[in-house]
Amino acid sequence: MITLHGFAASNYYNIVKHTLLYKGIPFQEDLLYAGSDDLLTVSPVGKVPAITMPDGFNLSESSVICDFLEETYPEKPLYPNDAAERATVRQIMKIAELYFELPSRRLIPYVFSGTQAPDTIKDEVRQVLSRGIIALNRLCKFSPWIAGEHFTMADIYVHYVNVIVSAFACTQLDWDVLAEVEGMKEWNKSMSQTDIAQTVNADSQANMPEFMQHVTAQIKAANAK
Repeated sequence: MITLHGFAASNYYNIVKHTLLYKGIPFQEDLLYAGSDDLLTVSPVGKVPAITMPDGFNLSESSVICDFLEETYPEKPLYPNDAAERATVRQIMKIAELYFELPSRRLIPYVFSGTQAPDTIKDEVRQVLSRGIIALNRLCKFSPWIAGEHFTMADIYVHYVNVIVSAFACTQLDWDVLAEVEGMKEWNKSMSQTDIAQTVNADSQANMPEFMQHVTAQIKAANAK
């Protein structure tokens, strides 16, 4: 059985978890936080998530893991057969990562500390998010799924990217970012109501208090040095 290493409060972890559940692949979960010595044994840079296959093969990086699962368990595909359509799915995922998630992550320390980010950082984040909004408006179809008629990896990936955008960018910038992409909020709501997303979200919420204790302990340890 596959072992999924990481913690349920991580959106990257949940991308892989949702993929496993969608494909119906049996797996077990191993609670590990980023930077732990145990995680370093299965992830070269100690990042979440990682998987261990039944034969002992370890793999990290969520997008790499998902591609590996797609190739290893092709029975319930998450990518179109057509090469151009596959490329479009991957393009949506990459733009969401670079222009939605990564700029939003710059605001995480301020949300966790209950402070406001400096205006310079907010302005920089807004600029990058604005580029993402333009691109996703051009690429996303929401008919009914993000890339068209069929559910794809882009639906899973962007849904969990939006968790970060909503929790951090929208909060710090007082800006409903998802509303700027036509059809995004309605699609995101539909995604959140699927059985798998509800299961993943419930596990994430259950893990959040322990995760926050872990973050607080790390901050205290860093300040004590």
